[in-house]
Amino acid sequence: MASFIQWQCHRFDGFTLHTLYEMLQLRGRVFVVEQRSIYEDIDGTDLDCWHLTGRDGQGRLVAYARLIAPERKYPDAAAIGRVVVEPDWRGSGVGRQLMAEAVLRTARLFPGAPMMLSAQAYAQDFYVHFGFERVSEPYDDGGILHVDMRRPLDE
Repeated sequence: MASFIQWQCHRFDGFTLHTLYEMLQLRGRVFVVEQRSIYEDIDGTDLDCWHLTGRDGQGRLVAYARLIAPERKYPDAAAIGRVVVEPDWRGSGVGRQLMAEAVLRTARLFPGAPMMLSAQAYAQDFYVHFGFERVSEPYDDGGILHVDMRRPLDE
């Protein structure tokens, strides 16, 4: 499986009905069905954030994250959320590409802001590779243990 991914980053109004459906379908398939997490996915944040999408050579959505301005989720930091990779693409390196792109785009969109994310506890080591440090004790979010992680500003 080739790992060439075409990245796009846009506001909510950049979705077509078809691409919005794809994004919601991917998030629902992974977070709600596969991980059996009952949570309010459509939480209003999508309307007021940036959406990072990764598509394979055939144009299929294989990776997604949302990039959130400071003060929308965390008072003093931008946030990266809903980080998800199509199950068939796991282990291909696309997750690392997604996070690298998310960190880069977040830094460009919100210069001077540290970054935060709510990581599933089992995956916190993955985020450490991108400069994130755990800053909370584990807590339940939708039936899955999470930890808050922060990436300080680059010196």
